[in-house]
Amino acid sequence: MTATDTPAAASARGGRRGPLFAVLLLAGLAIVLAGVFPFRQLIAQERLVDNTRAKLDALVVENELIQEQITAVQSPSELERIAREQYGMAEPGETTYVVELEGGPSADGVPITPQTVDQRSPLEKLWDFLTGRDLVPDG
Repeated sequence: MTATDTPAAASARGGRRGPLFAVLLLAGLAIVLAGVFPFRQLIAQERLVDNTRAKLDALVVENELIQEQITAVQSPSELERIAREQYGMAEPGETTYVVELEGGPSADGVPITPQTVDQRSPLEKLWDFLTGRDLVPDG
């Protein structure tokens, strides 16, 4: 404030600085936000690429294992083992036996399984129903 300025003139100049300061503040905020949102998208896309690469690596390993299984199945001894174990086949002149263990298939062909008792409280069952956890098993 100079000697020639009156208090009214000084307050008028200060009154003009308020809106200017607000406009500059909003412009600065807009610039910051314009930089933040693309940065968030960039990070999200990098995470997506990392997840996709991890899935690709897992699929490559699985593919190699399947190729090894294909190679193993093409051998006559492996084909014979699979035919005996999974299909109950036997060489001509051999006799096969089937042993039924307790808890095996019943007379109607439906396997007998022991029943488990649900020990959750009714509130836990309700919560699982509301959240959909009863539709998707844990694990």
